[in-house]
Amino acid sequence: MRAALWFVGLFALAVAVALFAGNNQGMVSLFWHPYRVDLSLNMVLFVLLAIFAIGYAAMRALSALVMLPHHAKHWRQQQKERQMYQALVESLSHLQAGRYVRARKSALDLLKLSDALRTEHANIPQDATLRAIAHMLSADSAHALRDVQARDTHYAQALDDVPLNGTQQQQEVREGAQMRAARWALDDRDPQEALRRLAQLSPGAARRTMALRIQLKASRLAHETQSALDTARLLAKHGGLSPEAASSITRGLILEQLQHTHDAEQLQRVWSGLHAADRHTPDIALSAARKLIELQGDASVARSWLQPVWEQLVSDPQSLTALQTQRFFMGMQQAMEGLDAPWLARIEAAQRAAPQEPRLQYLAGMACVQRQLWGKGEQLLQAAAPRLSDNALRASAWKALAVLAEQREDNAAAAHAWRQAALQAPL
Repeated sequence: MRAALWFVGLFALAVAVALFAGNNQGMVSLFWHPYRVDLSLNMVLFVLLAIFAIGYAAMRALSALVMLPHHAKHWRQQQKERQMYQALVESLSHLQAGRYVRARKSALDLLKLSDALRTEHANIPQDATLRAIAHMLSADSAHALRDVQARDTHYAQALDDVPLNGTQQQQEVREGAQMRAARWALDDRDPQEALRRLAQLSPGAARRTMALRIQLKASRLAHETQSALDTARLLAKHGGLSPEAASSITRGLILEQLQHTHDAEQLQRVWSGLHAADRHTPDIALSAARKLIELQGDASVARSWLQPVWEQLVSDPQSLTALQTQRFFMGMQQAMEGLDAPWLARIEAAQRAAPQEPRLQYLAGMACVQRQLWGKGEQLLQAAAPRLSDNALRASAWKALAVLAEQREDNAAAAHAWRQAALQAPL
């Protein structure tokens, strides 16, 4: 359609020129004493048009000639800029392929080209950002080559190229460099330096998944269990960890935190700071109760920590593993001191509900002994001791029977019980 309109316009112009020039009888007379020159108006118009065209062409040619050095300089700068981007791509590809020497060389080539363009006062878009990225690529390569001095030098230069008050893109490059530097510190087994570099991040960047993962690793390496635990929970909340991984990491950190307590008061503070779901986790409750007994804490408090595990064991024994069940009975045995009537009633009710379970018989027997019900306790322990599969529980049952026999001055029964207890000890 556009071509048709152009054709119609040119045709109309040709018709107008033909009508004007064909019937134009005008004359132009030029007087230059003593001469006179008569020219047709058409000729004059044609000459004027030709002079204008020639003059315009000459001016354009002169302008092109004058601008030729500038265009040549601009072309050379464009070539260098293209070489910069090519060097950036090469450095990235070499770094990903593990060719660290080549990656470093390509990044240094980019920096040399940038320096040359800056000397020529060229205006290169994103020059500072490109230089910072090139420095970080060089630093990454130097880190892989164990050249710590060169790595730190390039890292400092990268931060200089992207200042704090730079553009949004420069801020992102700076934050990425700081996170990368924190990961280098982790590789160097220097968690404190990693945490220091993470502390330099802005609040928004510090909450990103990558930063939180680095902080989690650094906190665990620095044995800052509470900080690692808070970070793991934050990662799980924002989907940075799968539910299975979050549960495993959180459980491991809590167990580590419990094991590093030094007195019963500190242990109870740690326990009170846990979430309700964590306190109901069997492994955590069992470890906490055992640690409290080791620290000579209150046995009634240990039993209260074990109560959720007890309820789980009574309602669904299959929900606990064999090791957890064994640890529970051993923990309850250690927490028998000062056993109250409600706990005795719970244990007896469970034993009556499962009369063939030797571990419940053992626990009921130990509870009766603790409550000074000697006869009933001895009866239950004698029934349970031969059938217990766990050596530690069996040895404990025979020891209790030996003590009861000594109390009633039955030396033969006591000797037999002590002999059976000794046979259960590991070689």
